[in-house]
Amino acid sequence: MFIQTESTPNPATLKFLPGKEVLREGTADFRDADAAREVSPLAGRLFDIPGVTGVFFGYDFITVTKDGPDWQHLKPAILGAIMEHFMSGQPVMASTAPSTTSDHESEFYDKEDEEIVVTIKELLDTRVRPAVAQDGGDITFRGYEKGTVFLHMKGACAGCPSSTATLKHGIQNLLRHFVPEVEHVEQVS
Repeated sequence: MFIQTESTPNPATLKFLPGKEVLREGTADFRDADAAREVSPLAGRLFDIPGVTGVFFGYDFITVTKDGPDWQHLKPAILGAIMEHFMSGQPVMASTAPSTTSDHESEFYDKEDEEIVVTIKELLDTRVRPAVAQDGGDITFRGYEKGTVFLHMKGACAGCPSSTATLKHGIQNLLRHFVPEVEHVEQVS
């Protein structure tokens, strides 16, 4: 098994490509080791490595966030954990795991703005999310209120030094261009 790695705009995050499907649908973002161990054998294994503070699963990639040690010290342990997991045949997510990927659970917007929200979501899904996934992250719609779009950043995007620029100069400008009602874009957790 050959696992590729890619750097991300976030220096504390590295993207791992195992050459296999990781999650068939959605994404999973883990920031707590104990919660991760309950839901995902792979995430639990990665959190067992000292210095790992976050794990994010996409369709065909795993993004790992660190605190402390240099990548040259962490990378071999992470590669080993990913390889051992896939060679063991264990599932990435426990079959009884509650969904960690419900993007619609906490959405808020006025029903009168439904048409605007549909357009915003379509732009996010077709133009923003594929680009952000290339960097090992994800951005999901959370709400729309009085001209402000609220987005949740996950994976490599969470805590990235360039995330503010991505939101303000990239996403905000794109949405304003196609949806004149959009005035601002804000990040929510």
